[in-house]
Amino acid sequence: MNALAHMTAGLVGTYPNVDEMEIINYEDKDEGAHMASKHPFIVLSAKNSNKLRALRQEAVARGVHFTSFTDAMIVGTWEDQVKKSAETTDEELEYYGVCLFGERAVLEELTQKFSLWT
Repeated sequence: MNALAHMTAGLVGTYPNVDEMEIINYEDKDEGAHMASKHPFIVLSAKNSNKLRALRQEAVARGVHFTSFTDAMIVGTWEDQVKKSAETTDEELEYYGVCLFGERAVLEELTQKFSLWT
């Protein structure tokens, strides 16, 4: 859950046109605000880190907006995490997650080999 929260914040914070994420208010009867995207948020699982690395690489190749979370991002302080990331090659990183935003057909094609997280 921690990785998902960080990736989602990074995804929204780096997306060039946040309006396309279509954040809306699911206001309740008591006028309480419940802000969320109207797009589905589907969580899938991968068999291993290499599957996530390949997904990330394919996202890069296809120009799909994404964020990712690795083992280098869980050590010490955020400064330690940045340093550890800079000292580690992509091949050495263990991927914990990749978060994508884009056209549904493209995302379905990229993620069709993954299973629904249960």
